[in-house]
Amino acid sequence: MAARNTARKRAFQILFEGDQRGADVRTVLADWVRHSRTDPRQPPVSEYTMQLVEGYADHAKRIDELISQYAVGWTLDRMPVVDRNILRLGAYELIWVDETPDAVVLDEMVQLAKEFSTDESPSFINGLLGRLKELKPSLRREA
Repeated sequence: MAARNTARKRAFQILFEGDQRGADVRTVLADWVRHSRTDPRQPPVSEYTMQLVEGYADHAKRIDELISQYAVGWTLDRMPVVDRNILRLGAYELIWVDETPDAVVLDEMVQLAKEFSTDESPSFINGLLGRLKELKPSLRREA
């Protein structure tokens, strides 16, 4: 599963970069793929990374609505950029990727928060994604 862990980390980095640059994540993904093909120092972008980024892009509006709706006390634009993009990635994988067990998604996103964000972020991410997990059956019907 180390390959999936790496794929998630790269997908998070692409979402983060797109958010920071104000660029479409598909454009950032294409840049990463191009760099990996032309610069031997750059690792390849895995199929799963591409699936995660493209899947998020397909559902971005709905994902942001869900995060905004269930993030008690936080608006999306006030949320730390790292947390916002971990939540985006986690919400996509949790709700739309059936092959990944929910517990794995939550654990992986908490690990990303531990690595890249603040001390409070892991519990915030776990709580919000946990709420989305509880609501998953109804959220899928709405999607």
